[in-house]
Amino acid sequence: MSNLPVSLAAALASFDDLWSPRIVTRVNDYDVRIAKVSGEHLWHTHDDTDEFFLVLGGDLHIALRDRTVVLHTGDVFTVPRGTEHKPSSPGGAQILMFEPTGTLTVGDRHDEIPDHVDATVGHELGGDRLDPRLHP
Repeated sequence: MSNLPVSLAAALASFDDLWSPRIVTRVNDYDVRIAKVSGEHLWHTHDDTDEFFLVLGGDLHIALRDRTVVLHTGDVFTVPRGTEHKPSSPGGAQILMFEPTGTLTVGDRHDEIPDHVDATVGHELGGDRLDPRLHP
């Protein structure tokens, strides 16, 4: 992982896959991941870690068993460890997540994984991740 600035706009423009996060940087033992999302993810639980969400654009719904949290652009929310949840976005969204390196996107316990959800620990960004202003 390079120690260079990352343009989130350029990073988001570098891929089209939904529910397939890209790692933009690491902070200590944590990944900072971005993803494009639309439709529904799946019910899942992270037994040993909280899951932090920042909505960069659009709206993200996070269903919990007792309520649904609706996040708009600029909103943040942390799902506490051990809490079953299901993210969704009816109109599409771009999100940033902060999770320990190696955390599986579908958690430790989960429903059957649908074809449109990428069960991954995050993908590295390609060469388009750098801020083009720094490299004329």
